[in-house]
Amino acid sequence: MQNLGAFLPLILIVVLFWVLVIRPSRKRQQKLSATQSGLEPGTDVMLGSGIFGTVVSVAEETVQIEIAPGTQMKVARQAVVRVVEQPAVSGTDTLGDSTTPPPADPATEQD
Repeated sequence: MQNLGAFLPLILIVVLFWVLVIRPSRKRQQKLSATQSGLEPGTDVMLGSGIFGTVVSVAEETVQIEIAPGTQMKVARQAVVRVVEQPAVSGTDTLGDSTTPPPADPATEQD
């Protein structure tokens, strides 16, 4: 029984490490894997290098991404780190109907 008391702090450290490090890492990896396997043409994505683009075609190991009109690049499927969600556009917000004033131009401000 006394030996169990000596190992109890070690066991608690291992359990705490699993809860704080291993479990969240595993969930993050599963989410990334689901993102990469669910790619389809027309999806806006961000690569690990910070490049944004739209998926044009999907192969088994690679993805063709359009990064600018007429500019495509072929990348490994694992390079895609997240799907970029398009912001919802409401019917009342248009460019001309802004209720907030435009930002002041520092060149035209007078002290």
